Amino acid sequence: MSERAEPWELRYLIALSAIGREGSFSGAAESLGYTQSAVSQQIGRLERLVGQRLVERPGGPKPVTLTAAGRILIGHTNAIVARIASARADLAALAEGEVGVLRVGCYQSVGARLLPRILREFRAAWPGVTVELTESEDDEELLHLVERGELDLTFVVYPMMRGPFVHRELLEDPYVLVVRESSELGRTGAPIRASDLTGLSLITYAGMREVHSIESRLGRPELTEQIMFRSNDNGTIMGLVAEGLGTAVISWLSVNPFRAGVRTVPLAGISPRIVGIAWHRDRYRIPAADAFVRVSQQEAALAGPL
Repeated sequence: MSERAEPWELRYLIALSAIGREGSFSGAAESLGYTQSAVSQQIGRLERLVGQRLVERPGGPKPVTLTAAGRILIGHTNAIVARIASARADLAALAEGEVGVLRVGCYQSVGARLLPRILREFRAAWPGVTVELTESEDDEELLHLVERGELDLTFVVYPMMRGPFVHRELLEDPYVLVVRESSELGRTGAPIRASDLTGLSLITYAGMREVHSIESRLGRPELTEQIMFRSNDNGTIMGLVAEGLGTAVISWLSVNPFRAGVRTVPLAGISPRIVGIAWHRDRYRIPAADAFVRVSQQEAALAGPL
């Protein structure tokens, strides 16, 4: 009873498989690098564990054959060995970064305008890596997830918050006005200055770091009193503008260039926001993470000045 409760050792099963393949104990021993007596002992042990004869030993020059029980066990053994080989290959691929999960933080404007191109190129080069997206309009929240190890990478807007981060700039994303198509504002095509916004009903972002607020970016804290609507959804912002409820102050990446009923007007004298990508300086990154950063830099460069 105690013997049958013992676990079956894989080497016993591999020895049985070798006997079935070679047709002899000596051939099995040679293929495995064991002595013949060691293989014999392993098979004897396995037979005691399963409680059945697995090998027919005719003696003399006749080949050793497997019993029906031995053939059944061989079928399972081959499947086990194949799964182990598959596991080894998967682990090797994981170590090389060819498979696994890459967790990326993203906010809406990058997700709509830049990320699709990045994912297209990245998946073509790294088909075994699954990219899991976590979305938030507040890049501070995404950076905290990187700090806690819940994200591998995140897109950010500069300036960076303090923390254990490494980051790379990707592209400049200028601020623009989005006005109703029928508006006279910016009809000549000339850029609008921040001072020209006085008295306008404004629409802009909600829920982000204070440094990213439009009042801070434009250096005009008094604009707070003019902001009628704030939204984290770029589509909502564009829809409000199209209905004549205000003028949006947002970045170019946030603009849907195919949205009917609105026009985009350049803003003069306002520094563009800088879009980047960041990761934890001390945590292990699979090679696919470095590849994702490289692809992001390449695609941002191809996008050119916005």
